[in-house]
Amino acid sequence: MLVYIVRRLVTVVVMLLVVTLATFAVFFMVPKLTGTDPALMYAGRNTDPASIEGIREKLGLDEPVLVQYGEFVKGIVAGRDYDDGVEVTHCPAPCFGYSFRTEQEVWPVLQDRLPVTASLAGGAAVLWLLGGVAVGIVSALRKGTVLDRAAMIGALAGVSLPIYFTGMLGLAVFSYQLGWTSAQYVPFMDDPGGWFTNLMLPWITLAFLYAAMYARLTRATMLEVMSEDYIRTARAKGLKERTVVGKHALRSTMTPILTIFGLDLGALVGGAVLTESTYSLHGLGDLAVTAIRGKDLPMILGVTMVAAFFVVLANLIVDLLYAVIDPRVRLS
Repeated sequence: MLVYIVRRLVTVVVMLLVVTLATFAVFFMVPKLTGTDPALMYAGRNTDPASIEGIREKLGLDEPVLVQYGEFVKGIVAGRDYDDGVEVTHCPAPCFGYSFRTEQEVWPVLQDRLPVTASLAGGAAVLWLLGGVAVGIVSALRKGTVLDRAAMIGALAGVSLPIYFTGMLGLAVFSYQLGWTSAQYVPFMDDPGGWFTNLMLPWITLAFLYAAMYARLTRATMLEVMSEDYIRTARAKGLKERTVVGKHALRSTMTPILTIFGLDLGALVGGAVLTESTYSLHGLGDLAVTAIRGKDLPMILGVTMVAAFFVVLANLIVDLLYAVIDPRVRLS
């Protein structure tokens, strides 16, 4: 088991290096190929050439590409100093640079937005995992019944309806008419009750889409597993149906569910753009949209790196859970 964990950790480190290289190439090399000068984006188009050259020297944009990449990685790990020959500006780790538009360090802005997105993604994940899997299991065990058909119709509606439609409908009914929630983010440490109450509607809106997909996936996987020989053998031995389903069938069903759950959760922590925009939640998704509109490359880069990190981390956790669920993984 220890060897398996170490091997997966090494793979994660290599993957993160690949992500940093790809991200650096997209945000620093591609603009040069298209004739865009990052120093000009920092300074603005009406800045004199001397100021642009000073910015280029301070940010190291006049250095060779490999040197720039080395400084970029060093900044993320150990921080970075920006020296223009007159003053030295220190950017502590993890340093993603400074925003083009606000001239703020990127990482503190990401830290301020991350709790909003993490709260949204975490709460919705609990709802869609429990609800989707439960509906899928019941639907598979009651195949062909009215309950099965009703569940699949609901799942089809959940997959088909866009988030901005269900979100605006929820706001119109539960916030504007009934006044049950304001759907405004409140920090958990300031008011746990308000945090939970105000995020319930965004959680349900986001979870409705994913729970529908998980219900369909769970139903299809469970139907396939229930037809396996070892399930018939377990029943032939006289085991209770609860034991057959819970101990044997469900354990095999969880493997593909864990796979897609890790990808979905990791991607959402990087920014649930539509949900945050619908409910005016100022998380990473909202920050990414604002940065893209303003062509703020360092801010876009920071959001991209954080999203990639959580996707890789989620996949690592899923791989470790594989080893817990399926002992054969530890031996592979």
